[in-house]
Amino acid sequence: MMISHGFSPWMFLTGMGLLFGLIIGLAALTVAILYLVSLMKTLNAVSPANRKMSPGLVFLLLIPFFNLVWNFFVVIYIRDSLKAEFETRGLEGSGFGGGIGLAMSILAAVSLVPFLSLLTSLAGFVCWILYWSQITGFRHRLETAT
Repeated sequence: MMISHGFSPWMFLTGMGLLFGLIIGLAALTVAILYLVSLMKTLNAVSPANRKMSPGLVFLLLIPFFNLVWNFFVVIYIRDSLKAEFETRGLEGSGFGGGIGLAMSILAAVSLVPFLSLLTSLAGFVCWILYWSQITGFRHRLETAT
């Protein structure tokens, strides 16, 4: 029986794969936190009287699987908060991210279904980017209107 203590290409590749996975995971977590901070800032730009949820509750989206349900609530609460704030301030606006946000939420939930995930994941990612952009735009409008 021969025991090898030398270099193994398999060990190297496995180690590199784990390192690559860790780097991708940390990058994804960083982007997710930046997104959640953006949502929180948007809710902070809304007066407390018009907020439908506490800004810190957006971080519940970090909980796996729970986030698939909570995302619907976050989208609806942010939409309703923005709508109330725009009406209170007499600003023009419509939609407030509701349509694209609900599409994003539905696509995220459906992406758990085998085979459908191939179709819905990319579309959900695009909707997520569009939603983030819209919500950031509404926040900037509120911040510049004050």
